[in-house]
Amino acid sequence: MSEVLELGKRAKIAARGLGTASEGLKNVALAAMADALITDAKTILDANAVDMAAARQAGIGEALLDRLMLDEHRLAEIADAVREIAALHDPVGEVVKGWKRPNGLKISLIRVPLGVVGMIYEARPNVTVDAAALCVKTGNAVILRGGSVAINSCLALTKVIAAAATNAGLPANSIQSVSSPDRAAATELMSLNGYIDVLVPRGGASLIQSVVKNATVPVIETGVGNCHIYVDAAGDLDMAEEIILNAKCQRPGVCNAAESLVIHKTVAKEFIPRIAASLDTGNVVMVGDETARRYSDKIRPALDKDWGTEYLALKLSIKTVDDLGAAIAHINMYGSGHSEAIITEDYSAAQRFTDEVDAAAVYVNASTRFTDGGQFGLGAEIGISTQKLHVRGPMGLEALTSTKYIVFGNGQVRP
Repeated sequence: MSEVLELGKRAKIAARGLGTASEGLKNVALAAMADALITDAKTILDANAVDMAAARQAGIGEALLDRLMLDEHRLAEIADAVREIAALHDPVGEVVKGWKRPNGLKISLIRVPLGVVGMIYEARPNVTVDAAALCVKTGNAVILRGGSVAINSCLALTKVIAAAATNAGLPANSIQSVSSPDRAAATELMSLNGYIDVLVPRGGASLIQSVVKNATVPVIETGVGNCHIYVDAAGDLDMAEEIILNAKCQRPGVCNAAESLVIHKTVAKEFIPRIAASLDTGNVVMVGDETARRYSDKIRPALDKDWGTEYLALKLSIKTVDDLGAAIAHINMYGSGHSEAIITEDYSAAQRFTDEVDAAAVYVNASTRFTDGGQFGLGAEIGISTQKLHVRGPMGLEALTSTKYIVFGNGQVRP
């Protein structure tokens, strides 16, 4: 029997017990998981050091190295996120609505766990813990498959938190990781029908599209972030500069970082030289249209592919537009449905932008970097859904539940 199939069978059994575990027991397990991350920090950081050394040897870029790296401070933040999840309301068993039919039947719609959640992700060790904690809180077993670049980190984290959860009283195998870094293992996970109830890919565009195209189990598409910031004619340019620098430069390798700047033509002459100088100081490579290049020699010519590219690096495309409608059209054509922002003091412009831009999160006068489960008060996220079924945006606890109808009668039969 293959490793992946064995994990699936174990997870299916674990899900039955985990799905009926009390909120109290789940919270005790989450607290134990958080404590274990700190107690066993050396084990985790030693494994991460092996991954970091191999990644540097392989020439992995700085932005992705930043995602891979763990230290005591980051572990403490991850542990705090687990504790925050424990403190949140447990949606399992919540009555969404209830009603009584004329025939006397009492019908309730309640939240229930999904069952077994599969995760395929890249060099992001924190996802191991975020996904496991969210699944524990919602009564779902989880099978994790981290990328080969982060394999040692992910396995060490899984070993630590899974042992803590089991010792706290949760079913064995509630949290498992695929140990094989081979692509064949990921492919098998994508087709583990009968064992995995939903699969969530989290990573770059190629990973996500591979899962979407090849999986035979249900998939929630997440994460590709070609995010735009539009500076309107009525935008506060001081505010715009601060937001753009934050959205582009703070962590360029994440999906909610800005990848494209759209500027109204009436502020282009004043604002482009200013923002280009600031971005250049931050070592950002800029490409733009003819108008943008006219106002700054720091901007290189943009290719057609630049408008739709998620760079995940210190690179930004710059597009000038004649009006708000053109900005919205450009964003809806090239955006990935993740996060989009407008900088404006014009209420009607802000209202039109939020109404017409098609994205999971739309901001007015704020950085796209806030599209995050923790920042939204969800504790953490298992991913950021860019599709429209079953959920959209940062996926917290409710996103990891389904619903069940409970019907009480007193002898009714259908005529």
